[in-house]
Amino acid sequence: MNDQRQQYLKAKICVSGAAETGHCGDSALGKALEVGKQIAAHNAVLVSGATTGFPLWVARGAKEAGGISIGISPAQTEREHVEVYHLPLDFQDLIIYSGAGYSGRNLLLTRSSDAVVVGCGRIGTLNEFTIAYEDDKPIGILEGEWGTDEIIKKILEESHRGMGKVIFDSDPKKLIERLLEMVEAEKDIIRKPL
Repeated sequence: MNDQRQQYLKAKICVSGAAETGHCGDSALGKALEVGKQIAAHNAVLVSGATTGFPLWVARGAKEAGGISIGISPAQTEREHVEVYHLPLDFQDLIIYSGAGYSGRNLLLTRSSDAVVVGCGRIGTLNEFTIAYEDDKPIGILEGEWGTDEIIKKILEESHRGMGKVIFDSDPKKLIERLLEMVEAEKDIIRKPL
């Protein structure tokens, strides 16, 4: 029974990043697309904030590679998602309407996932990073020209709390593989035969 259970349980990887990517540089969206493709290629499920920018490109990459994409919206309904928050429905297999606003959505987003990838971001991305860090989640920081990785290094250094389960890599494939190794190691500890 345990073998069957492991066959259908997939790792859920949250991707956090800027909805507005004007400050991210030329390589950000290409790297986002590749992160999504790597999540799908490694048989994991993408969880995102169902938003624009970096997360949208990750979702596009996941869908282009035949993967599963789940969005968690800050809105209460699809209408509010589109008309009030001005968020897309594209590249999502399922959108959960949390009604929790952005800060509540960020908590649900990270807690619904086994690991978190942080790309080019702003304050919401940093909020999702700190939630995942406090929850002791495996976190992969995608290094790039955008500087979010350097801000997180500074936060970790100044917080005097250690690295936790945070890894850094500029290669999306290596980052996803390393994160999934961490997730599998944790799942092996809690999985018991039924």
